[in-house]
Amino acid sequence: MQRIRKGDRVVVITGRAKGQQGSVTRVTEDHVFVENVNMIKRHTKPNPQANQPGGILEREAPIHASNVMLYNPLTKKGERIGFKILGNGKKVRVFRSSGEVVDA
Repeated sequence: MQRIRKGDRVVVITGRAKGQQGSVTRVTEDHVFVENVNMIKRHTKPNPQANQPGGILEREAPIHASNVMLYNPLTKKGERIGFKILGNGKKVRVFRSSGEVVDA
């Protein structure tokens, strides 16, 4: 089970994009792509076969998963995540500070 999942709201805690918040659009092995955070400019050649125009495109660059924290809307800041097994045997993510369950 991963600590950060697609669709989670996260806060960047270090690096060039420190303090920015966004929603996770993609998760790889140990990197996450956050919507409108860590934007880079990519110079691409046109590809007529794929009907792709060339030019300078802006897109998100990956951020290492250790450099983001899950956003807690109650405390309005990033918090650490732990795991807990409920009585019915289901494993859920919880905020370490309050112990409240992240997953519904």
